[in-house]
Amino acid sequence: MGYTIQSGDTFWAISQKLGISLDALLGANPGVNPSALQVGQVINLPGGGGNSNPTPQPAPSGGNGKIVGAEGGSNGGGGYENYSGPASSFPDPSQWASYQALWAQNSRLIHFNANDQEVEYIHQAIETVSGDSGVDVRAILCIIVQESGGNPRIPTTNNGVRNPGLMQSHNGAEFNPADPQGSILQMVRDGTQGTKDGDGLMQLVKQYGNYYEAFRGYNSGSVNKANLNDPVGATADYVQKAANRLMGHTWPGM
Repeated sequence: MGYTIQSGDTFWAISQKLGISLDALLGANPGVNPSALQVGQVINLPGGGGNSNPTPQPAPSGGNGKIVGAEGGSNGGGGYENYSGPASSFPDPSQWASYQALWAQNSRLIHFNANDQEVEYIHQAIETVSGDSGVDVRAILCIIVQESGGNPRIPTTNNGVRNPGLMQSHNGAEFNPADPQGSILQMVRDGTQGTKDGDGLMQLVKQYGNYYEAFRGYNSGSVNKANLNDPVGATADYVQKAANRLMGHTWPGM
C-alpha cells in the first residue's frame, strides 16, 4: 500500500500520523530523499500496513507542542547584509524567511555532513524541540547550521567549557552511533533547552526578550546590547550571520 504526500508532510510526520516507526518508513523507501518530498508523490508503507488516508489531526496549540515559526514568513533570497548595532537594527522575526524555505535551503547544506536518515532525524528533532520549548523552529535550525553545519559527528570543542554536538551545547550530549535518533534529539534539546551546566536558547530568549541578544549570549556568554557584533571574546559576526541565515540570504562559504 502506498501513501500520497500531502502539503507539509515529512517522513517523521507521516510516521506519527500512521503509527509506524520512522526507521521502518525510511527502510521501505530506500530511493526516496526524505528532504525533497513533493505533494502528490506516492511513497511505500512498510509491510503494506497503516492507514494511507488518516483523519487529519489538529495542530497542537498554545505553548505546549506548538511548532513555533512553522507558519508564515517570506520566500527568502538575496545576498549578505552587514547588520550591526542593537537588536532593533536587525530584521524583525516577522521578516524572516518561512520555515519551509529555510529547511529547503539549509537541508542541502546539512546533507554534506549527514546521511539521509540523519538529516530526517535532525528535521524531526528540530520540530519536536520547538514544540516542547516554544523556541522558533527557524532559530533552532539556523543555529544548528551555524554551530556545526548540521554535522552530528562534529568534534567537541573545549575552551574552558565543553561544547559538544550539533549546537555545541554547554556540556551536553554527543552523537552516539548506537542510537543516532536519540542522540540527535538530545543534542538539539541540550542546545535549545539547556543543560544542568548552562543555558540554551530557551532560557536566553526569556532572559533577553529577543532572539538576537539571545544568540550573542549563546555564543559569548555575555552581551553588549548596543553592539551585537561586539564578540565579547567569541565570534564577532555570529549574530550577523544568524540574521542572514534567518532571512534566507545566501553567500559564498555559508
